[in-house]
Amino acid sequence: MSPIQTLEECILKMFPKKYAPVLFGLILSGLMSFLVAGISTVRGTGLVDGFFSIWISAWLMAWAVAFPVVLIVAPLTRKFVEKLIAKD
Repeated sequence: MSPIQTLEECILKMFPKKYAPVLFGLILSGLMSFLVAGISTVRGTGLVDGFFSIWISAWLMAWAVAFPVVLIVAPLTRKFVEKLIAKD
């Protein structure tokens, strides 16, 4: 086995499967809050000096809210979508 394959296996398979929903929520909420905070920050302040610091600060605050919300709302959303889908 090459060192690259070993590294990939370590990075990609270091969490047990039971943590998949939490990891999914962490990544999804992180990416979405990062983008939304960036758009909101640039619209609110423009590209001012210190923009990146303002953006990161806004993102961390947003992520702190978004992550637990995703964990709570995702299962409810899944159930709601199941009701909207036609049964075969």
